[in-house]
Amino acid sequence: MMIIIGMTSFFLTVCLFGWTSLVSTSQTGWTDLNSFTSDIASHKSVADQIIDYVLTGPAKGQVYNRLANMTDQFGYRLCGSNNLEKAIDYMVDQFKRDGLENVHKEPVTIPHWVRGNEWAYMISPRRKKLSILGLGFSVGTPKEGITAQVLVVCSFDELHARASEAKGKIVVYNQIWENYGQSVAYRSRGATEAAKLGAVASLVRSATPLSVYSPHTGEQTYDDNIKKIPTACITVEDAELMWRISSRGEPITVTLYMEAQNLNYLTSYNTVAEIKGSTYPEQVVLVSGHLDSWDVGQGAMDDGGGAFISWEALSLVRQLGLRPKRTLRVVLWTCEEFGVWGGQDYFRVHKNESKNFDIVMESDMGTFTPQGLGFTGSDEAMKIMKNLALSLLARVNATLVDQGAEMSDIFDWPNVGVPAASIKTDNGNYFDFHHSEGDTMTVQDSKQMDLCAAVWAVTAFTLADLEDMLPGNRTA
Repeated sequence: MMIIIGMTSFFLTVCLFGWTSLVSTSQTGWTDLNSFTSDIASHKSVADQIIDYVLTGPAKGQVYNRLANMTDQFGYRLCGSNNLEKAIDYMVDQFKRDGLENVHKEPVTIPHWVRGNEWAYMISPRRKKLSILGLGFSVGTPKEGITAQVLVVCSFDELHARASEAKGKIVVYNQIWENYGQSVAYRSRGATEAAKLGAVASLVRSATPLSVYSPHTGEQTYDDNIKKIPTACITVEDAELMWRISSRGEPITVTLYMEAQNLNYLTSYNTVAEIKGSTYPEQVVLVSGHLDSWDVGQGAMDDGGGAFISWEALSLVRQLGLRPKRTLRVVLWTCEEFGVWGGQDYFRVHKNESKNFDIVMESDMGTFTPQGLGFTGSDEAMKIMKNLALSLLARVNATLVDQGAEMSDIFDWPNVGVPAASIKTDNGNYFDFHHSEGDTMTVQDSKQMDLCAAVWAVTAFTLADLEDMLPGNRTA
């Protein structure tokens, strides 16, 4: 039956994609794309073995339980915090206990921002406590706080149109959610744009489509030549409240207090472990997620789930006694949330090895029900990835392969010709919990995490065990 399925997959793929051309891989010279199809089909039995082992076998619920153990013990893991460094040491110990190889830490210089105490009140036209979360890299207020009238705007265009009203005010942004990129621009640039016009602080409507009176934090940036003013996120409800009051022509006064500080840089670590390849150990398939989180919730979704299915991919291979032809490597990035410090430093240190990187994979958009993969690479490599998904992941309904991997820590690698992949999931509710107190283990589902772990492990192991690397134009 497996032979029939494999041959059926082969002929279907030839019909679908017309694979009659030859392409050059970076390592092995001219390779017929059809040989990839045959090689992938030969992995059907081991793919099923991995899937069975996760969904109904000894590893059922394992990745969820491992994540719960870590997040319940350490909670959030803010860049620069003791929580993060303790979690890194914990993961080193867990990797070793799990029997993984070459377990080590790689140092990374990181920024150190501390939130401190913070609060805000609307004091007129009535007194009301505002729920806030200071934004990363924000400066604090003076010790006495800041009390000022509010200017509520719904866009940067409105702010600029009302520029004469901004001086000495606290600018409140009530931008309407359309998508994350649109809303996050206000989180990132709101303070600087307000400061250019003489504002004394900014409060930004949280970047989320759904709110149950919970603010969502995140990173913001200042321009070097513009005065730095305090900035925080507020809830959707409070942003809309102040917009309605302002629209009636009633003046609003807010008092804001923040102890936020930017301290001296520290040393943190990317956490690394491997299963050495049997035939081409110098070649690498890398799976990853970031271990740090914001200082709210547990960081279970962003990005505990992605980090732990990446560990699980190697762990499943080890538990099943498998050893691929090339090295499987897991990296848990540090300090992604404050500007991808771990990922960028890893690229700086290892980019001269790009000729030996088969693919870099990252999960950082939730571990919900998997649908397939996102992929960035050559057209030939895309065909191979689509064939892999159709041939090996149909059992778990994860056969979609879309153009464009979701990349944060790995975004540099395609620039030197290394293919990149991400897991594609049904994550429509992701931003409901993102960067908020709601990002806890309650968001995670054990069965969904098992499915993601199966997709991640099958994909990583198969690519690591194929005779040839994915086609690419690796430049180093």
